[in-house]
Amino acid sequence: MREFLFGIIFLLKITFVFAQKPTGVKGKIIDSKTQKPLENVIVTIENTQLMQLTSNDGVFSFYNVLPGNQLLLLHSQGFKDLVLPVAITKDQMLDLGVIPMEDNQMVEQQTGLITLLETDLSDDNSGSESTSGLLQSSRDAFQQAAAFNWGQARFRIRGLDSQYATTTINGVTMNKLYDGRPQWGDWSGLNNAVRNQEFTIGSFPSDYVFGGILGTQQINTRASIYRPGTILSFSGTNTNYSWRMTGTYASGMNAKGWAFVVSAGTRWAEEGYFEGTNYNAIAGFISVEKKINDQHSLNFSGFYTPNSRAKNSPNTAEVTELTSERYNSYWGWFDGKKRNARIKTIEEPILMLNHFFTIDEATMLNSSLTYQFGKITNSNIDYQNANSPDPTYYRKMPSYYTSMYAKDNGEFSGAFIPDYEEAQKSKEQFLANNQINWNALYYANQSPVLDDNGNITAYKPAKSNYVLYEDHADDQTMTATSSFNTQINDNLFLTAGGFYSHLKSHNYQQLKDLLGGLYFEDIDVFYNGDQAQSDLNHPDRQVVEGDIYGYNFNYAANALNLFTNFKFTYNKVDFYLAQNFVSTIYQREGLYQNGIYPANSFGKSEKVHFDNFGFKGGALFKISGRRQVNFNGAYLSNAPTIRNTFPNSRLNNSVVAGLQNENISSLDASYFYRTPKWQTRITLFYAQIKNITQTSFFYAEGIFDDGAGYASTDAFVSQTLTHLDKRNIGAEFSFQYQLSPTLMTNFSMVYGQYTYNSNPNVTITNDAQATEENPNPVFDFGTSALKNYHQAGMPQQAAALGIEYRDPKYWWIGANINYLAETFIDVSPISRTDIFYKNPASGFNFPEASEERARELLTQEKFDPITLLNISGGKSWKIKGKNIGLFATLNNVLDLIYKTGGYEQARNANFRQLNQDVSSGTSNFGNKYFYGYGRTYFVNLYVNL
Repeated sequence: MREFLFGIIFLLKITFVFAQKPTGVKGKIIDSKTQKPLENVIVTIENTQLMQLTSNDGVFSFYNVLPGNQLLLLHSQGFKDLVLPVAITKDQMLDLGVIPMEDNQMVEQQTGLITLLETDLSDDNSGSESTSGLLQSSRDAFQQAAAFNWGQARFRIRGLDSQYATTTINGVTMNKLYDGRPQWGDWSGLNNAVRNQEFTIGSFPSDYVFGGILGTQQINTRASIYRPGTILSFSGTNTNYSWRMTGTYASGMNAKGWAFVVSAGTRWAEEGYFEGTNYNAIAGFISVEKKINDQHSLNFSGFYTPNSRAKNSPNTAEVTELTSERYNSYWGWFDGKKRNARIKTIEEPILMLNHFFTIDEATMLNSSLTYQFGKITNSNIDYQNANSPDPTYYRKMPSYYTSMYAKDNGEFSGAFIPDYEEAQKSKEQFLANNQINWNALYYANQSPVLDDNGNITAYKPAKSNYVLYEDHADDQTMTATSSFNTQINDNLFLTAGGFYSHLKSHNYQQLKDLLGGLYFEDIDVFYNGDQAQSDLNHPDRQVVEGDIYGYNFNYAANALNLFTNFKFTYNKVDFYLAQNFVSTIYQREGLYQNGIYPANSFGKSEKVHFDNFGFKGGALFKISGRRQVNFNGAYLSNAPTIRNTFPNSRLNNSVVAGLQNENISSLDASYFYRTPKWQTRITLFYAQIKNITQTSFFYAEGIFDDGAGYASTDAFVSQTLTHLDKRNIGAEFSFQYQLSPTLMTNFSMVYGQYTYNSNPNVTITNDAQATEENPNPVFDFGTSALKNYHQAGMPQQAAALGIEYRDPKYWWIGANINYLAETFIDVSPISRTDIFYKNPASGFNFPEASEERARELLTQEKFDPITLLNISGGKSWKIKGKNIGLFATLNNVLDLIYKTGGYEQARNANFRQLNQDVSSGTSNFGNKYFYGYGRTYFVNLYVNL
């Protein structure tokens, strides 16, 4: 009887449970074009913990959802995000039926526009490098404007350099130890292969790394996540390349647990937008995954993207006025073709093996081994006992003669004595010969053959006065990475991980072309005796093509990075706490015993060791299903990069005196509002970076003071800034509004103030001053009055207004107008030290150096605001089951000529020389400028098979 009653009770319970009606929502997601189900679409109920991926038949279902109005967000790579309002009723399962997702035409726009943002500026003014690579595939209207509209003017989000963001591939950090920046060229041209990406913006940590204060970009190349199929595309443009072809095939996961992806492409140009800038690149990628069982999977990824591009020169206003904004002094005619002396080549294959371990439904362990090797080279012309081959060399310009002042006993007397006749001759000669004269360089490397009467009958190769060389950085990097993700309970998620990386970098100068000569002497002709020798262990070398000369050394670096991130999620608030520890060791090994630094160049330097910690925290307050408020804060320290640790690495083992870690603090607060038609964000941000060390090189005249024990000289010097602080504050705003099912508008703007926040200390290393008594000639120039000067290289204020029409028949057109302002020249720190006022001949201040005139001379140049109009559009067709699309953009429609950056020349490093140069009205050492593209186009035809 008792057993019978228990059975009745059990049946009643079962009946009661099954009688309960679920409260939730379900649906099936398909591709709007192919009508096929979409797998692995991320479906989220906004401002809740509910998130899942669609099954292989495109189905999702949520149970136990709180009743009321909710927003359902659908996200998948290559498709437009879809936000659906849903009304959840208690004890009812809302069936949304079939939900079509449309292709995101922005993906094709990004495929085109990212390549338009490759610039030369990082080669000559690295602080102004674009960070566009961080921004592709972002869903936020502000990031879209920053990358694809403002990027033309080298805009940087929050004024931060790319070294303060972290780029990872399959969780492996790709930022270089040398300068902290990712090398975008290592995967350039593989847009389809690297489009599976995840982002965090600002200091919010990711699930793969601790990250910086600018954000993280995670590129996922796991073969099984690619949408099966083939994509072919052909593009034409008039920017840094002319043509591009790419193809990508993804198999999807087969029944035997194998999946693979292959992608290849090429880009080329006989001449890009700027004169003499040829471009040649190929790209190859493979990813193969083997699913061993439900818990283990192995994936191999390989990248090989050799590419070379010719650089374009920054120019003074004088040079531009005599030529054009497209003028480039780095090339000349040779054998009927344009030959550029400065070519950058990148060949760095990446091999990566990943192990994905699903421990249980809530826990994952991902590990990887990565080997990257190859070279980065930069070519240039070297010369001995000969004139500069640069057609814009200051002595060849008209301003050299129209800015002349008389000298009395070697010192400028102040008498203005322009020579207009010589200036006119110089102008005519420049206009007639304003490119590199390659034939003249070859002739200079020949000696005449005389007959018995002393007549020249022929020329024969002789010692080269001019050669073409390459600066090499041949790197080998081994990296082991692991990340652990687990859901501890309903509210707590833990991410922990780290990586160990070892770098060996061989840096040297290699003779590329003798330019018709027999050999080149491995000496520095500005010195005598042993000081002239590049390597005292092998003196008086005569080098030929392929030989290493000049400098030869290795870097060794080891980095250990460990981090944890605790994320807490609740119905009304989420918050996180993250920590990291980084240990870094650098060492230089000189392979040459340099004649200038015989005691401090050969062999290994001391090991330079840095330990650093970082802390991040933030909270997201869910006011309602449509409103959120977010706060983030970070405090961390970074080791100086290798580049800034060894200030004279080509010649000696010296380390910057008193080298310190950078200290970084960051705060931001954001308000979000999202509805199916309206999305907006308002963000206030603040960042301060302290104790920056920065090294640069330039030629200076008249900065050394006999009274202080220096020898008065003109010299090529290295300049190191220490204790440099930067402060970046501002506000971002963006909104996007769907006016109708076919018409959308958006607006974005930023108001920033990015300034120097300290007066850094300046030291100069002058090799010419090395002696036995002073084997390390580093001179302390005191502080530079940089505080409150603006950081250079990017607009600090920007706005964009756009409108877009999307027709139901799969064509669309859009336009946006952009305003960019507050872009400043990069100032010369040495000109803002006390040495600027001092006469190197007497050791006393120049009597005419008034503060008022100095303020005028040292006022930071601000570029004119610019307004850029861009138009884009596209059309797609479905023909016999194949999707064909055409996409086109027209940028800078009004063909506006504008400056994107530049720098003050530090050659006139004292008051009198600069004052006279400027007062002449035809400055011989004026500021040098980079220019943006004029009107450009990009057209892309693609086929999805």
